[in-house]
Amino acid sequence: MQSEYLIAVDEFCACHDIEISFVNSLQQTGLIETTIIGGVWFIDAEQLQQLEKYIRFYYELDINLEGIESIMHLLQRVNAMHDEITSLKNRLRLYESDISKK
Repeated sequence: MQSEYLIAVDEFCACHDIEISFVNSLQQTGLIETTIIGGVWFIDAEQLQQLEKYIRFYYELDINLEGIESIMHLLQRVNAMHDEITSLKNRLRLYESDISKK
């Protein structure tokens, strides 16, 4: 990771008015990844969208960490099924076009 794409966790938490322990809990559960450089704790800018989603779940919707983990697991499964359905539809179209040519 290059440092220009990293955001200090303490600055992020101060700007969003959240506790650093919340980000630490997300990191411990594996929902986000962090990096320590020179004793400073950073998060990759690519994870900001996910982190902000977790903040909304936790602070605005009052969903605990276990609930967030469950939601993310289910969303991953839904997305995987969506991808599989799309792939199957494409294969079906291929077979249907072969049959209609005959």
